[in-house]
Amino acid sequence: MIEIRNLCKTFVLNGQHKVVADDISAVFPDRTAVAILGRNGAGKSSLLKMISGSMDPDSGEVISTGTISWPVGFAGSFHPEMTGLQNVRFIARVYGVDTEELADFVADFAELGPHFNLPVRTYSSGMKSRLAFGVSMGIHFDTYLVDEVTAVGDAAFREKSEELFAERVQSSGAIMVTHGVGQVKRLCSHAAVLENGQFSFYSDVDEAIAHHHALMKIDTAKSA
Repeated sequence: MIEIRNLCKTFVLNGQHKVVADDISAVFPDRTAVAILGRNGAGKSSLLKMISGSMDPDSGEVISTGTISWPVGFAGSFHPEMTGLQNVRFIARVYGVDTEELADFVADFAELGPHFNLPVRTYSSGMKSRLAFGVSMGIHFDTYLVDEVTAVGDAAFREKSEELFAERVQSSGAIMVTHGVGQVKRLCSHAAVLENGQFSFYSDVDEAIAHHHALMKIDTAKSA
């Protein structure tokens, strides 16, 4: 279970204040896949980073009763001068899992071929995302944080990624940022909408999608 209490976060860019979390409080239940919807720039990825601990809120706290993955697709934890394989082995030691077992899993899943033995600095952004997705799916977490990573790669790889993610959430929870409404309906049982720092949580996925679509129509009308 993950609980966020009175979470606040504001960015200041060129003298302009952008509020992405305005005193947000919510509970993400165990073994539940929750989608976070919102327009581009609403702060969805920032919220995931605060939940993972890789970004500090201005105030408030995140409380967890289990282990939380880093945001899947976030490659900030990789050392650029180390190879993909070396990074995987290092992460395995940090998390106390079998080194070779994780390395074999990631090599097979991420489909990096000979690049797996090259420095991560030579990787494209898509390759880094596939490496990060493979590593995180290869380690058991009580909650997985996923940020659009299943959009990486060709259709076959996307299908494989979604199947693996669906398998993992049978026994773990997930918090997932995605623009794919179909994916939300297939994988998630709860959803939330983030808009102007306000967080609306729904136990009915269709209600959350309707809320999100209404906001998108408002944005379209303003730009017309």
